[in-house]
Order: sequence, then structure tokens, then C-alpha cells
Amino acid sequence: MDNTTVRAVNRLTARWAGRTVTGERDSVLTAAGVWPLLALLADGAGGPAREELAGALGIPAGSAAKAARELLGALAGVRGLQAATGLWAKAGLALEERWLAELPQGARGELSGDTEADTKSLDAWASERTGGLIEKMPVELGEETLLVLASALALRLTWADTFTEWAGPAYDGPWAGKPLRWLHRTTAALEDVRVTDGASGPVTLLRVAGADEVDVHLVLGPAASPPGEVLATGIAAVEGAVPAADGTTLPEGTPGPGLTIRTVDSYSPRPVLRVRTPAFSLLVEHDLLEHAGLFGLESASGAEGDHFPGVSRLPLVIGSARQAAMARFHATGFEAAAVTAIAAQPRGGMPRAGHRARHAEAAFTSPFGFLAVHRTSRLVLAAGWVADPDADPDRVSG
Repeated sequence: MDNTTVRAVNRLTARWAGRTVTGERDSVLTAAGVWPLLALLADGAGGPAREELAGALGIPAGSAAKAARELLGALAGVRGLQAATGLWAKAGLALEERWLAELPQGARGELSGDTEADTKSLDAWASERTGGLIEKMPVELGEETLLVLASALALRLTWADTFTEWAGPAYDGPWAGKPLRWLHRTTAALEDVRVTDGASGPVTLLRVAGADEVDVHLVLGPAASPPGEVLATGIAAVEGAVPAADGTTLPEGTPGPGLTIRTVDSYSPRPVLRVRTPAFSLLVEHDLLEHAGLFGLESASGAEGDHFPGVSRLPLVIGSARQAAMARFHATGFEAAAVTAIAAQPRGGMPRAGHRARHAEAAFTSPFGFLAVHRTSRLVLAAGWVADPDADPDRVSG
């Protein structure tokens, strides 16, 4: 993957996390699913919308479509990761051929105008492209919806070294007394635990290696640190943008949050790294227009101006932009998925139909953060925060 694109996507991840991850509730987000869609829109945008999208992307709008195609192609080649894009346009909407030619390969469909039928079709695409991890397309369809641009990412990985699971209460901290599903494992890989300096103090990172090309890094900061800041520090560390010392060179004592290092009497010279963490599963939906400026969509979602002259001669405005994302961390592996959808509608309402055309239809009716990181490129595929991990169902009454 191109390093410039990887850094641009990771910067968007860090900014998004800094804006929305507060620690008050669970969160998971995937800028790697949003960035390519913004890039494809930037390629067809004009005026202030083009400038704002380029600013959010961190690259010029003129090279955005090429970068999006290359990123999506690279993602599709990562073992354990599914990546897909889709475009659906309402019958009769004329799209610019140059813009269509710049789109990556993916689904092409037609919006019938029947909201219920179109919703079922898009939901089926989301579920199929994520293997059922995301069951619904997070788009708000209406009679005025003319175009939907979507991406789907689904990651399934198994650990190189699995965990042992047992149930028990937390004895201290914010989860004290709560019955949790604890995951334990012991390895000799002291280099998998690292500490780096963050704005509020040291941050501990634990790499949990996947069997293929993707690892998960658990990130723990000081108790009072803003979660978005902790995740940003973790992203900088996995990118190699800031130095981090590992367990082979860290001083004894408590060099980082949650981490203790000491020298003990032992029957073997083999080093030991013991890990304990709760299992977790998260499902979150984001309205990107609540932070339109962050994603370069402020002008594009406004009523004034012709925002996408390179997409269609009919003036379009972004009416909906949402992401549904999930993550699951368990004894044998990790799963994460996100479906992102951006919908456009006509500026100023539906135009009057000026033509008649023949249409045909053929029906064939038979409190820690985490980062999933592509190991080679260091692209962050998913980032999130666990505020409420999985309870042990056998220990929860009522």
C-alpha cells in the first residue's frame, strides 16, 4: 500500500477517534471504509466541496480516485479481509462517464424508487459482503435518494497463539464486581509489549499477533487520559512515528499502565509474558454528518452550490452519510466489520421528469482501546474503545 495513503487514512482515524471516542460508551470506527468514499466523491466535486474533501483526505482531489482504487485493491488482497464497494443510482439519473470510469470495480445497481424494496436490496448487499457481521446498510433511503455510494470491510483473523477463557469478577477498577469473560495466555514474546510517551503520560501497547497478515494492538493509557488521545498515541506508535521501548529493554517496576516487569527466581531462563484481558463485542452506528467538517462534507451537504459537477449534471447534495461498525475479540481470534454508505439527493428537491424512457426488469426469483493493523503497511483497519465488555451470561441474573 502507498505510504502516503496509509498515513492519510490513519490521520483521519486519529482525528475521528479524538472527536468522538469519549470513553463513556463502547465505540468502534473504521476510517479505512470512509476514506475511499470521500476520495471518490472528491474526484467529482467542485468548488468549496472539492477543497473541503481534499482537506479531510489529506491529499489533492485530483489524485484521490486513483488513491482510492489502489487502496481498495490492496485491501482486497489482504488475507482474512474482505473489501467491496457499491454504487446504486436511480433510474434516469445521468452520471458522468469520466467519473464512472474512475470508480473501482464493484457492485452496480439501480434504485427503483420503492423504498422498501431498495432497502432490502442494499441490506442484502451489506450482509453478504461482510459475511453477516453487518446485517443492514446504514443509509437513510427516501423518495429523493438518487445515488448511494457504499463500502464494506470485513476482517476475520485467528490468533497465532490462542487464549484460555474463564469467567470471574473484576477485583478493582471501573468494572469491579462485574462478572466478565477473562482471556489469559502466557508466551515468551516480551517484544510484543511496548510503552510509548503520550500527551498525558506513558501508554502501553500489547500486540496480539494474527496467524496471517493482521495484528490487533490493545492500547492502555493513564486512567485520566482522554480515550481519543490514547488511541492517537497508539496509532502513532504502530506507524513508527514515535519511539516505543519493548519488554526486553523497559525498566523493572511499572513502566506503563497495567504493566509490571520484574526479575524472579525461575527454573528456566525463558522469559515470560502473561496477558489478561476481557473479551469484548461491540456494535456501533455513526452519523458522519454530525461531524461534517471532519469528513469534508460541510459544503457538500449544504443547499447552496453545485457540489458534484463531475458526478452528474443534475446538482446533487449529500443527504445521508453513515457507518455501521462492529468488533469482537475472543479466545481464538478477532472479527471486525464496517459498512459505510453516503447517499445523494437533488439540490432543491426532485426535478420534474422531462422525458419518457423504456425500462425493463428481469426477475430471477429462485476502557482500553484496540487497533486492527495491517502488519506490512501499518494501515489501521479498525479502531475502537471498550467501555462495557462481555459479561458472563452464566453469572448474570435476571
